[in-house]
Amino acid sequence: MKVYSIALIRTDTKPTCILAKASELSSFGFFQRSSVQEFMNFFSVTIAERTKSGMRQDVEEKDYVGHVYARNEGIAGVIVTDKEYPGRVAYSLLSKILDEFLQDFPGKDRWTENMPVQTQKLSDYISKYQDPNQADTIMKVQQELDETKEVLKQTIDQVLRRGEKLDDLVARSDDLSAQSRLFYKQAKKTNSCCLIQ
Repeated sequence: MKVYSIALIRTDTKPTCILAKASELSSFGFFQRSSVQEFMNFFSVTIAERTKSGMRQDVEEKDYVGHVYARNEGIAGVIVTDKEYPGRVAYSLLSKILDEFLQDFPGKDRWTENMPVQTQKLSDYISKYQDPNQADTIMKVQQELDETKEVLKQTIDQVLRRGEKLDDLVARSDDLSAQSRLFYKQAKKTNSCCLIQ
């Protein structure tokens, strides 16, 4: 699972403009990165422009998925991930990023291209959300539940195996008890001839 880029795009102006963006392209070769970055920018802007205000959508392109959330305020957030990345985590991150941005910059007159403060925040989010299990609390709880379920399953299997072993012991003790009774009867007969009065 991988997050490749996050972009905040102003959609209420023509042409649309990227307010802030950050990317993590270390999985690509050094000479490929600039082309990949251009693709990510173009992909993000295109799907942001084609998403109606108030809507969310996923757009797949080969091995990538663009998760876009267009707000009514004239701004959209786009996260480009691989296909395995959970959409629910991507949308919760987009909501968080857009809420923070609108809180920090409530007036559209303060929105300018390439806002460095926002770019740094987006870079921090990319680093944090590379592992959705650690970043998202619901995913973390789900992972802990899955681990607990596995431990319980193993424990139940061990208990069942112990139960089978106990059944074997009980069966043996029944056999032993029958042999003990027989031995007792034989000993009693043998000792009865030697009784001193």
